[in-house]
Order: sequence, then structure tokens, then C-alpha cells
Amino acid sequence: MSEIEIKQMQEKINAGILLARKRLIEKTKKEGGELVIMREGKILHVKASEI
Repeated sequence: MSEIEIKQMQEKINAGILLARKRLIEKTKKEGGELVIMREGKILHVKASEI
């Protein structure tokens, strides 16, 4: 693979991760659930509606 192909693949992977994150948040909001996230080295339970 060339450098350009690797960069394009990485961009697609990043876009896929962002889309999956968005869908997870939307689904959790509909269900009224919480997400577990890490901020500044601390583990937090956050309601999806607050994100």
C-alpha cells in the first residue's frame, strides 16, 4: 500500500468510529440510558441526554 492509500484508509476508519459513536449516543438517548466515559483519567457515568 502506498502512503496515500494508507492515509485514505485511516480517514475512512476515523469516519466510521465517529459514526458509530454518534449512533451509540443517539440510541442510548432514546433508551434513557447512561454511558461510561473517561475524562481526565477519571471514569464517569453520564446520562446520554447530557452529551
